[in-house]
This record gives sequence, structure tokens and C-alpha cells, in this order.
Amino acid sequence: MRKEFYTGHWFEAYKYFGAHKEQEGYVFRVFAPGAKGVSVVGEFSGWQEVSLSQEGSSGIFYSAPIEAESGQMYKYCVYTQSGSRVEHCDPYGFRMELRPGACSILSELGAYEFEDEEWMSSRSVCYTEAMNIYEIHAGSWKKKGEGEADWYTYEELADKLIPYVLENHYTHVELMPLSEHPFDGSWGYQNTGFFAPTSRYGTPEGLKKLVDACHKAGIGVIMDFVPVHFAVDSYGLKEFDGTSLYEYPHSDVGESEWGSMNFMHSRGEVRCFLQSAANYWLEEFHFDGLRMDAVSRLIYWQGDEARGVNGSTLEFLKTMNQGLKRLHPTAVLIAEDSTSYPGVTKPVEQGGLGFDYKWDLGFMHDTLEYFQTAPEYRSRDYHKLTFSMMYFYNEKYLLEFCHDEVVHGKATILQKMYGDYEIKFPQARAMYLYVMVHPGKKLNFMGNEFGQLREWDESREQDWDILKYPLHDAFHKYMIELNRIYKANDAFHDDYNPENFRWVDCHQEERCIYAVERKGEINTFVGLFNFSDEEQKEYQFVKEPEETCSVVMNTDWEEYGGATKKQNTESWLKSEKETVTVNLPPYSGILLRII
Repeated sequence: MRKEFYTGHWFEAYKYFGAHKEQEGYVFRVFAPGAKGVSVVGEFSGWQEVSLSQEGSSGIFYSAPIEAESGQMYKYCVYTQSGSRVEHCDPYGFRMELRPGACSILSELGAYEFEDEEWMSSRSVCYTEAMNIYEIHAGSWKKKGEGEADWYTYEELADKLIPYVLENHYTHVELMPLSEHPFDGSWGYQNTGFFAPTSRYGTPEGLKKLVDACHKAGIGVIMDFVPVHFAVDSYGLKEFDGTSLYEYPHSDVGESEWGSMNFMHSRGEVRCFLQSAANYWLEEFHFDGLRMDAVSRLIYWQGDEARGVNGSTLEFLKTMNQGLKRLHPTAVLIAEDSTSYPGVTKPVEQGGLGFDYKWDLGFMHDTLEYFQTAPEYRSRDYHKLTFSMMYFYNEKYLLEFCHDEVVHGKATILQKMYGDYEIKFPQARAMYLYVMVHPGKKLNFMGNEFGQLREWDESREQDWDILKYPLHDAFHKYMIELNRIYKANDAFHDDYNPENFRWVDCHQEERCIYAVERKGEINTFVGLFNFSDEEQKEYQFVKEPEETCSVVMNTDWEEYGGATKKQNTESWLKSEKETVTVNLPPYSGILLRII
């Protein structure tokens, strides 16, 4: 253990450090090499200090077994070389009290028995399978009341979330960070408890029940993981032993742009801490993957390409991802990375960083900017929508409209559409069909699916009442059907095979028409799009003489809030021996099945 810990190659440090129940009681271990001394205080000792002993000069302080019970609170008291005494939560603590409290809570590993063997044995990374992720913030998807702390527990959330995910035909749920954090407004991205599920929503056992229930329902569960930085609160990791133990010692690189502290990934013990935390969530909670936040900060110094590649952090990433894939081959590792650094989704053995997927932030920005533009300028910007396929096969991309796109004055996805209220809906319907037809796995943030108009606020639940308005209700029904079509048809799943995609037409600049083909083992689909504000009549494309053509979806159908009668196909589509002729309504998309 000792060598692996100091050199940064250990993935199970959480099984040694922290508080662990043994036959005679709980044993506490904490790494604090710069400390003069360490003690533990807790409910079990009447909050009287119990001194810890150091293992030689290892920097590891430990206790003899202490008689204690699961659920009791505790802290470490760290005495620094300067003579100060600072109380800290346990860096490896498995549970914490609700903010503003800062105590760790004794919790046993392995107390919960999962019942998801069938799911775990058959899951995959979904390269050739459907992956349509519903991203949520657990505290503001739905709430019990109007108060900021009226959260559902993990178990209660499972009862409400699972039926909704099934009804909406998503394949996975992605939960914004659940590791303990002091400030609600950080959304979980500034942590103090990297091994502790936030107590806002209950206990570690409750979270395991949520994941287990999702698996029994056939739903994968991904969690945001934050390996770049941590909260500055004094009871957390900052200057843990009186020195910069977890962070860089110099503020110019030690402090992040978010007011948090940057991990010093060149230190082996820090690497073990982070990669053990990643392993912990996959191993102990059966999460199906991790979406890793701010990967650009791990590639370049402070995320700035001009400052150059950070070799230490790159080495950390490679070691962590390679180790996680060795331990959990079917767990999904997703990079939130805005850089053009090559090989992010290549295996480490082939010179890459070892992620399975990378968010396509370029696609997201180009697509949303296009639909924010007035229609008279879309001919000019036509190839903003075709550019993504110029680089798509360089990585395994995931197309996302995440929480970051609906906050801080950016407006919601529906609001971003050009024009007044009524004409935003047909554009959003057509855009989402285009996203589904475009290669790449999918992610959509909560509220996007029914046309949320208020920017996301972590203290309020989504505006579910908006579904009483016909356009929003119809839009939601449209999104449900779109998700169903995507999930049910293999033509939309084999994203990284170039033979699965073809531009039928991407040179209708003046008419703002696009035509895309997706080819599967069973069916071939063609998506036709008119992103102009005028009807485009008698658009034609060529097919084989023996092929037949049927309409799967028209975004302008009345049931979705459009103007086209579903039963009146012959008035706008003619399929002849070698051609298909279509009238395309303004701001519309049509999905055809070719057999």
C-alpha cells in the first residue's frame, strides 16, 4: 500500500483511510504529514479529543479501535507546526452533516446489498447502442414545497424520477455532482466531501437505493465528478495539515477562477485521493459512468492553451482513466473539454487520454448561434451546421444542451430561438430533430424537454405548471415521441461508423435546406430540414427505384403545435420511382423511413 499511495497508483485508498468499523470498534486514519499532531473528536467521546499516533514518519495518523456507532458525528483536530489548532472534516469521510454543519458522520461501507446483477453484467459503453441522457439537478428537478430546502430524499426522487424517465424514453440519467458541498449555488462543483453523498437528499444508503432502482428499471446513472478543484472552506481540504497538502502552494496556480483551490495533481497522494474517489462512486454506488468536469484545466495550465500543456495533470488523467477502465470496463468516462487537444477519447494504450466520450461544445455553440440568428442571415451562416461533420470522427462526441446553457443570462434553449414566443416552438422542434439525426450520443438538461422559459435556479423546481399551456404541452409530447423514435431505431445508434451517416444535400444555402441520411441494419432514415421562415416547395432528392418511402415524423404536425394535418401526407409528399418530392413548411423537419 505505502509505495502505491505515495507514487499515485492506488485506487482503493478509501478502504484504508477514513473511519472503518472493525470488530473492536472504529479505526480512524488520516494523512497529515505537515501536522505536529492530530486527534479525533466526536459524539462517541463526548467531544473530547482522542489523540492519534503516527506510523513512523509516514504522515499517516491512526487510532486504536474506538467504541462508536454508525451515524455518530466526528471531526479531526489538526495541530500545525505554527501552533494553531484547526478542525477538519474527514477527507475520506463517507457521510457528512447538512450544511452549515461541517462534521463527518460514521457510515459503514458495504452495508447495502444491491439487486442489480442483471444490469451490471449486461451494461456497455453504448458505442453502437442508444444513449440519450437526461441531466438533472437533484434538488431542483422537483421539490416538496417552495422552500429552498424542501428537497426530496434519494428514495423519494427515485419514485418520481424513474417513471418520468421511462415515459420520456431517456436511456440514462446524469446527476449533477452529489459529493458534499457547503454552498448550494456551487451546484456541487465545489466540494468538501469527495466521498460523501450530500446529506441534502438523505443517506449513502438512500443514494444506493436510487441507483439500484434505476438499474432495475433499465436506466443507466451517470454522476458528475470534479477532479480539478475544491471548496476553500476552512474545515475542508485547504491547508489541511497547515501546509498546502492538496493544493498548489502558490496562489497564482493554487487559486482557480471560480474562487476555489486547484488540486496539485503532481503529488502522488493527491492522485490517489482523486482516483480512489472516482473508483469509490463506481464501485460502491454502482454508477454507470462519470462525467468529468473542466477537463481543459487538466490538459493546459489553468485551461489556457497559451500557457502550454500541464504534463503532470495529463499523466494523472491517463493513469486514472486507464485504472478505472481496468477496474470497470463497462463504466462510461465522459470529458467536458472545450479544447482541440487530440486523442481525448482514444485509449491510453494508443496515446490518448482514455475517455469514452467527449462533449461536443463546438456543435452546441454553432447550433444555438445559428438558431438565434434571424432567418435572413441563415444563408450566410448555413455551414455553421455542416462544420461539425468536418471534425466529428476525430473523437467520440456527445451532443449536449446542458445546465451551463440555461443560466447566467444565456436564456433557456427555447428562449434562444429567434423571434417571438409562437415562432420559437417550430424552430426548437426542428432543431431537436436535427440534433437527433446528427451523429453523436445525446444529453438534454431538465426543463428543455417542455420548453422552460425561466433560466434554471438551483433553489426552485422546474416550472411544471407551464405544461398547462398548449404549446408547451404539445412540445413535450413531441420530445417524448422524438426520444422514442431515437431509442427504437438502430440507425441512430452506430454514431462513430462513417458508413452510418451521409449528407444527402448540404448545399442549399439560399433555401436553408439540409438533408441527412442515417443507415442502420434494419432501416434507413432521411431527415429533411427547412430552417428558413418561408415554405420551400417541391424539394427533391433521389432514391433507388426499389425503395419505398414513409413518413415517421413531421415537426409541423398539428399534435405538436404545428399547422400540418397528420392524415394529409399526399398533399405535401410524393414518392415516385426514383425521386421523393416534398413541400417543407417554414422552420420544419421531416423524418422519412426508406425501405
